[in-house]
Parts: sequence; structure tokens; C-alpha cells
Amino acid sequence: MIRVNNARIHLQPAYVLHQRPYRDSSLLLELFTPEHGRVGLVARGARAAKSRLHGVLQPFQPLLVSWAGRGELATLCGAESHGPLLRLNGQSLISGFYLNELLLRLLTRHDAHPALFDIYRETLPRLVVEEQRALRIFEKHLLKEIGYALVLSHDAESGAPVEPDKLYAYRLEQGPVRYDGADGQGAGLTLRGASLLSLMNEELRDEQSLREIKPLMRAALALYLGGKPLQSRALLINMHKTMNPPKAAQQTDASAEPA
Repeated sequence: MIRVNNARIHLQPAYVLHQRPYRDSSLLLELFTPEHGRVGLVARGARAAKSRLHGVLQPFQPLLVSWAGRGELATLCGAESHGPLLRLNGQSLISGFYLNELLLRLLTRHDAHPALFDIYRETLPRLVVEEQRALRIFEKHLLKEIGYALVLSHDAESGAPVEPDKLYAYRLEQGPVRYDGADGQGAGLTLRGASLLSLMNEELRDEQSLREIKPLMRAALALYLGGKPLQSRALLINMHKTMNPPKAAQQTDASAEPA
């Protein structure tokens, strides 16, 4: 139960999106919560040897947190685990950091998104077993939550329902338009109606749909991320370069990237 009293928040579910050292023994935290959205907190003394917060304030650890204060940076009063730590490894770990980076970049502080919080919590364990599908569905919900939902069900010009066996050029911030390939229109972002409908219905069970939807989501997110590159994407590219010889690294399938 959440109680608010004199600008104090008690036992709010949360995940750590990012942390960095602050002064001698403290941390600056960015948390994602259902009722308060993204919040910035100072965890005083959290890095001290005897702090009870050692091992608690970790990414992908469900938490209950309490804090006090108003404005952009409040003070953490307490934190406890609220479930087992999800242990991600390798590519799934970097994809988890990719989700966190999207939330940091695209959500404004104190803008509540309880439905998105639930989707984030459900997506994390899915990264282990169906990473690409989980990422695409999360990205779809994130765009909707910040007010930029993709049009997936109908032609943006004619209003006709999307047909699975037809080809469409996707116009960003407008939607899909029937494409016959005659004039080169939309050649950089074309996909089957079946892929659009698969994303709409959150199916994405076939490789072709996943392959076609990925550049659409990347382009749509790029509109709102600005020109600054994603650090998680660079991490994954470097990981594959390290693990593969140069020729193999150049031929790595695009699905190995987190977005």
C-alpha cells in the first residue's frame, strides 16, 4: 500500500534504471515506479561498507522503496527486495540495459505509467527465452505510452484494413500505405501487412515478421531519441566484435542487435 504524508512516499514498487557514485559514499539513482514514474533519488551512505543497501540497489531487482522530499532529487529513506533478482547474462543482459536506457531517455520524471511498469516487469524474464519478440512488444507499448502509438491496423491514406498478403511502405508519424514497388516510394521501410498485424496482435512468432518489424521500431524510436546514440547498442556491437573474428562479425545477423 502506498501512503503519502508530508512529501514522504512509503513502500513504492520500483526498479533501478541507473546508478552512479555521488560524493564519498552515496549514490545517485534513477528509479522506475508505477505511481510516480521515473524518479531521481540520493541514496546517502549506500556505498559505505556497513550499509544495509549493499546488494539491494541493483538493476532488475524488484524493490519496495521509500523516499522523502519534493522536486527533481529526493532522498531515499529505505529499500528492500520485493522478489528474486533476475540474473540476465550476455545478450539478454545488454537488452535489459537497453530497456532501461529507453525509459531513461523517453520518460519524463514524475510522469506515472503504471501499465508500462507492469509490461517492463513482465518483459525482463522474457528476454531470456524470446528476446527479440519481447523487445519489439515492449517498444510498441512504450511508444503508445509516450503518445506516439504506431498505426498498424489500417492504410494511413485510404483507411482500408491492412491486408496480410499486401506490401506496405511505412511513413513515420503517419502509418502504412499500400506499396506496389513501381516508383521506389518508401523503399527504405517496406514490410508485409502480415508483419504489421503480427505486431498489432503481439504474436511475432515467425522470423520474417521479426526481421521486418525491427527496422520499423528502430526508425520510430529514433524520431524521439534525438541524435545521441544508445550506449547499450554500442555495448552489444562491441561484444559481438570481441566474440567473433572480423569477417564473422561483419556478417552477424542484424537480429543480434538490441534494437
